[in-house]
Amino acid sequence: MAPPPDINRHQPVASPDGSPIFLGLTGAVAAGKSEALAAFSRLGAATLSTDAVVHDLLGSAEVRERLLERWGEEVLAGGEVGRERVGAIVFERPTELAWLESVLHPLVAVRVAEWRQSLPADTALAVVEVPLLFETGMEGVFDATVCVVADDSTRAARAGDRGTELLEGRSGRQLSQEEKAARATHVLTNDGSLAELEDRVARLMATLTALAPGAA
Repeated sequence: MAPPPDINRHQPVASPDGSPIFLGLTGAVAAGKSEALAAFSRLGAATLSTDAVVHDLLGSAEVRERLLERWGEEVLAGGEVGRERVGAIVFERPTELAWLESVLHPLVAVRVAEWRQSLPADTALAVVEVPLLFETGMEGVFDATVCVVADDSTRAARAGDRGTELLEGRSGRQLSQEEKAARATHVLTNDGSLAELEDRVARLMATLTALAPGAA
């Protein structure tokens, strides 16, 4: 199914206390979330990936001990927590996945809040990439949300190019692309080049800036 066109719902987005516009970024598997986040960064936004936060947390002593208590040394690779081993444990075991998320999600939320509080005073826009933004109910944390979409054939080709597992296997826990787009404040279509995506990101940033209090 083809994705919807770019959507701009013109929802007020800026926090009343003058803090940066806080934008949650999501999208379907292989739609281009990371590329969009990189474009936001190149164009001057402060950016954070929750996948990167999770990667850091899995390397922390606190989480390592929790995982060892739960799963034993099968979770280790070379003495450190192996992400592939964690994935193998939780992939087809919903109870274990739910437990892991109960450990990680509060810690991710703390890291995101600390990052937001540490931003320079002149930051205009802060963007956080959250793959399961709507599935985990995090949309209320943000002033606005944006969903990156691409048609199914484009997503499948991208997934294959980088050796990603079949889209159906990776996206089984996720809402459909159409549902994500329907829930988002803004939608960015990413069926073309990176230059085209960056142009759309630039236009969205201009829209968000225009909606901020005090904008001309």
